[in-house]
Amino acid sequence: MTLKLLAMSAALIGITVTGAVIPGICDEAARAAPITVAAASQQAAPDFTGITNWFNSKPLSMADLRGKVVLVDFWTYGCVNCVNTLPHVTDLYAKYKDRGLVVVGVHTPEFPFERSAANVQAALKRHGITYPVAQDNDSRTWNAYRNQYWPAQYIIDQTGKIVFQHAGEGAYDQIDRTVARLLNASS
Repeated sequence: MTLKLLAMSAALIGITVTGAVIPGICDEAARAAPITVAAASQQAAPDFTGITNWFNSKPLSMADLRGKVVLVDFWTYGCVNCVNTLPHVTDLYAKYKDRGLVVVGVHTPEFPFERSAANVQAALKRHGITYPVAQDNDSRTWNAYRNQYWPAQYIIDQTGKIVFQHAGEGAYDQIDRTVARLLNASS
């Protein structure tokens, strides 16, 4: 066994034991492993770019959404972890939409069949999604955010800065508290 093969075997065993994830190799595990980051740098949220279709809305831009709290939710309908988060995202939207929350789902496909606008539209109906959804077939918005995981949520404050980011399932209470705090600060 060569040294390189031995090192690779040790790394794979370590990944298996610790649950660590290599982006691009263990994407399903990455989607299941929650990662929460409070964005200390508070960078400006990238705009929606390369969107092939908008559902439930006219095309939106971050400039249009200035003054609102925005939850950008990266998902794809073929990802079980994404589907598991949808009830929480739709509940959050229902709870806070009249107070200034805008949810924008960014549907970025992983597989070719997820690129179909008709399939995305059917998924929106099936899951009761009424908030705006951007179809990001070429992953241009995904790349602008430097996103790596399905699902992933980014909370953007009223000034257009990313103040919270989470990848995977969970952190629903923390997401709710962050949105509520931002909305209360503006009222």
